[in-house]
Amino acid sequence: MPQGNEQYVNRLPTPDPEFERYANEFMESVEQLPTYRPTVGCVVPAYNEEESIAAVLDCLLAQTRLPDVIHVVINNTSDATVEYASHYAGVHTKPGENGGEEQFTEIFVHDIGENPDKKVGALNYGFQLVEGMDYLLGVDGDTTADPIAVESLVSEIASDDRIGGISAIYSIDDTSIKGLIPKFLIAGQRAQFAAFNMQNMLKGRNMAVLGGQFSIFSTQALREVMEETHQRTPWVKDSEVEDSLLSLQIKSAGYLTKISAHARANVGGMTTLRGLDGQQVKWNFGAVELMWPGQRGDTKGQPFHPNLRLRWFENLSMVTNAMTRVMFLMLAITSIYISAFVFSPIWLIPPLVATLLNTRIAHSMKQANKRDYLFALLVFPAEIYMFIRIGHFLRAWTKFFSHQQTDNWAAQAKAERGAGYAYLIPLFVILALLATTMAIWLQIPIDVQSNILASCWPVLGIITVIQTAWMFTKLFKRYKGFKV
Repeated sequence: MPQGNEQYVNRLPTPDPEFERYANEFMESVEQLPTYRPTVGCVVPAYNEEESIAAVLDCLLAQTRLPDVIHVVINNTSDATVEYASHYAGVHTKPGENGGEEQFTEIFVHDIGENPDKKVGALNYGFQLVEGMDYLLGVDGDTTADPIAVESLVSEIASDDRIGGISAIYSIDDTSIKGLIPKFLIAGQRAQFAAFNMQNMLKGRNMAVLGGQFSIFSTQALREVMEETHQRTPWVKDSEVEDSLLSLQIKSAGYLTKISAHARANVGGMTTLRGLDGQQVKWNFGAVELMWPGQRGDTKGQPFHPNLRLRWFENLSMVTNAMTRVMFLMLAITSIYISAFVFSPIWLIPPLVATLLNTRIAHSMKQANKRDYLFALLVFPAEIYMFIRIGHFLRAWTKFFSHQQTDNWAAQAKAERGAGYAYLIPLFVILALLATTMAIWLQIPIDVQSNILASCWPVLGIITVIQTAWMFTKLFKRYKGFKV
């Protein structure tokens, strides 16, 4: 060391023990200061949920991070939901984990009676009760979640002020499902949820729809939406899909809409064809209203909104799926009729790629089981479910273009009660289409029939090649470690 530096070191002051003790005590006192804990108000809209409301409240009370308050808002109910929920009313405490502070929450049960706005009205009623809190946690009356779900959602939304809302990763618990048809339908819905969730995960976890089943919202973002849209409440019944409309409005207000990386929730699935039809037609119809340009009543179409890009892709995909299947069915029948049908092994490539893709989707599920893999590997279950989805798709678009004034909320509730036969309409339409095609086909000369087949088979081949190539690219797309 140079001589000058040595002299400098020797001149440094000796540390004062009293100062060091004071500094250490000060830092310890700072560390013991309470940190700000965001407040979370949970709103549970419930309509005829006597079979599930207890499980939902038990799930919320088992969370590692309790909501600060839970409001169960019961509307239009005709069963014992109020009685079952009332057993949970009051203050609930939970010991702190690993020596942490004790947590508590209070459950309030509100029976608002007949409410023309149904779930939308219940959500807005709950918003008024928790508006002063930092976040609103919306939980459906038939949705349960993993114990860390609330903690994960709060941690994620509090980490970035740009986030207006975060949705949990949705699936359906199939452990208690009985019967062949219900198991088949639940397997199809699980695969449908998984594919949708993965698409959003791979798009930077940007969620097109903050599903009301288990999502957290910034109350500040909701207030800004109300101000910008001149609404008195965050949710409005202008659309059949109130959660999709609110998600668009949150995005338009400059906030991000995300899907959680960790929070998982199991929603109530549809175990009958009627119930599934009522739900899916309502969802599809509402999405079409938001996508289509122009004004329909109080709903303004927003075809270029970034949250609707995935919707457009889904609808284009359904058009392609419907076209290839109906064309193949008709061409195969008419070719067999004139003894011109020749099977080619190359036709097995599209269903093989589709099966591999469905299997990969099943493998991406966090809690995949043998039914999920059988649904994909046996080919026919997934194919039959696709035909069912095509029926929902066609019914929704037909309703939209026919300008029918239908209460799709009431239609879904009616279907869930086991009433109505609207779900059979697509089947009758396909049978009528086939019968009409054959009646016309029988009137056409054989040489014209051959020319038609010679022209249509190549068209079907081109569409199928493009569709298969697209599935092939999705098959090898990296999932980046995400599990749905």
